[in-house]
Amino acid sequence: MTEHAMIEPARYTCYRAAGPIAVNGKLDAPSWQLAARSTPFVDIVTGEPAWFDTRVALLWDDDYLYFGFRAEETDVRGTLTARDSKIWEENDLELFIGARDAYYEFEINARNTVYEAFWIWNDVHRPGGPYWGRPEFDPVRQRTLVLDGVGGHVHPRGERWGFLDWDFPGLKTAVHVEGVLNSRTHTDRGWTAEVALLWKGLELLADGRSLPPKDGDVWRIDCSRFEKIGRHGEVLDPSAGWTWNRHGYYDSHIPEVFPYVTFSTETAKGEL
Repeated sequence: MTEHAMIEPARYTCYRAAGPIAVNGKLDAPSWQLAARSTPFVDIVTGEPAWFDTRVALLWDDDYLYFGFRAEETDVRGTLTARDSKIWEENDLELFIGARDAYYEFEINARNTVYEAFWIWNDVHRPGGPYWGRPEFDPVRQRTLVLDGVGGHVHPRGERWGFLDWDFPGLKTAVHVEGVLNSRTHTDRGWTAEVALLWKGLELLADGRSLPPKDGDVWRIDCSRFEKIGRHGEVLDPSAGWTWNRHGYYDSHIPEVFPYVTFSTETAKGEL
């Protein structure tokens, strides 16, 4: 049994939206009231409870896959404004979508600033590989990162290329702060974030699956939160990491432990 096989990934059913969703960050569309919410995020290494409640809900329709995050926070902060800034260096929300030979990383802060990367495993990114020959994935001409692991953990599959200039086509995002951003009064309630991903943009991760999905299709999708500010207002280094289920390491980049998300063609009807 591999080290990652010892982790029990979360399981979630993603239902169809019950109506239109206007991406405004407030999660006020009726469909969000009917969507199943995840379990609270837990410490990425240990699985222990986090000190702020964080959850996500997923919905889909013929055009988009939707994510709705709710993050409890008494002092909502966000400073970075340039796209593809190092969002992980301050409080953020994140999502990862895994495929056989690649995965997508998305991060957002409370100012609605986005960071994205498309990661391809080096053992397949070569002539004849599924992503080879595409200009956007040319490691010579494109801005890239090379990663074999995070936080001292080295993935058994080894290195992967992260393509930093790849932007998800048709991406929609919005954030709503329940309080006053950067007020330092510790009276905020938290923030919500809404993300919509076009199914067409997920073609590179579909591995032959139908887009939009068929009833019962399963994808590996993880959602997480990194918190730079500690319980007493101190700056944490590294940030606290909270994920849908524990990873066993301080490493978000382990597709084998991403939750199993099963798509249902039934319309969301609320928590049972």
